[in-house]
Amino acid sequence: MKLFKRLLLLVLILIIAIGGFLGLEGYNRYREAIKSLPLNQAVYNIQNDPNYVPYEEIDEDFIHALVAIEDHRFFERKGIDIVAIGRALVSNVISKEITQGGSTITQQVAKNIYFNNRPSLTRKIAEVFFVWDLEADYTKKEIFAMYANIIYYGDLYYGIKPASEGYFNKSPSDLTLYEATVLAGLPQSPSRYQLSNGYELINRRQKLVLESMVEYGYITEQEMNDVLAQQPK
Repeated sequence: MKLFKRLLLLVLILIIAIGGFLGLEGYNRYREAIKSLPLNQAVYNIQNDPNYVPYEEIDEDFIHALVAIEDHRFFERKGIDIVAIGRALVSNVISKEITQGGSTITQQVAKNIYFNNRPSLTRKIAEVFFVWDLEADYTKKEIFAMYANIIYYGDLYYGIKPASEGYFNKSPSDLTLYEATVLAGLPQSPSRYQLSNGYELINRRQKLVLESMVEYGYITEQEMNDVLAQQPK
């Protein structure tokens, strides 16, 4: 029994030590990133891009679709998503590699501004510091607009305006439910789902987007079925 307690104590000490080291490394990455590009300057650059579209000019169905599939607690939650991060951690431990990130929309804004797509624990920790900064200084609507305007939609379209115009020849305020749910499905894996690859994969992804919208009360099952009937075969 004494040996078990000592081993347990040793494990706890190791966990605390490793956690402290990773936390410090993550904070250092955050400090280095923000020193090279202050957050207010990064946001200014995004919002003053010629293709920037403010929240009020983005189609409501697209907003609902992207939130439903990417981060359904986005507008209600403050800070990081502990549940999602915990779920991702368990998955990563089981698979012995970083396969899930548990990222919120706010974290993805930070990642797209400051980091590359290569997953690492220190990057995830650095993102947490940016979440606090972003949510302290900007509204959820502003953060969502940043996200919609900087993410990649495939086929060389960065941002909701180029994607909306390029794929559907429409402004982001005029999308139909079908078009909005296609676009909302692209950011998870743009090179895979982009429309130049055909419609088989994006049709499956769009179905997941629509099912999420039904689950969270944004649309009815009948509306979902009406959109699915429009899918190209």
